[in-house]
Amino acid sequence: MKVLFATTNPAKIKKYKDELEQKDIELITVKDLEFKLNIDENGKDAIENAYKKAKAYYDMTRIPTIGMDNNLFIKELPAKLQPGTHVRRVKGRELTDEEMIKHYTELTKEYGGRLTIKWVYGMVICSNKGVKKISWSKQDFYFVDKPAKKINPGYPLDSISIIPEFNKYLVDLSEEEKIEYRKKDNINEVLEFIINNI
Repeated sequence: MKVLFATTNPAKIKKYKDELEQKDIELITVKDLEFKLNIDENGKDAIENAYKKAKAYYDMTRIPTIGMDNNLFIKELPAKLQPGTHVRRVKGRELTDEEMIKHYTELTKEYGGRLTIKWVYGMVICSNKGVKKISWSKQDFYFVDKPAKKINPGYPLDSISIIPEFNKYLVDLSEEEKIEYRKKDNINEVLEFIINNI
């Protein structure tokens, strides 16, 4: 079965692709289509932005479609400075992976070299079964002001994220550590949500 993931972010696709293929679900992406929609991601939270993407592409293709977005909250920042839904869009401009690392590294330096992070995720599936939504969060880690050498394309902030239980950059976790870390990442719950709602 084909399912459209309404994203061009390679890290989001990689996260779910292998497990879904084992269930005979083929993930295709915006890059596999002959068109790309210009969607204004101005929702108040991750769920609203995920819905906008899923609904727009489902209406155009009639293929079961997943939309996903994430919000970033930084404990040390005042409310008016929170990235929220604008993790990659800073001062009206879309940042590259390298620019994101530079921006958040500089921000971390301004606040003493360490920032406490919380991600809030939203996923929406639009299909002939209707609209289904799920949200989850990930916390208990922090940004540092010195990036790792490696970059995870699509998720560049993994290069400045330290996972306390391993005392390592997220991007540098071994395969065994990634498996252990993913247990906290609600991956099984999210995969079950996808499988049950496409």
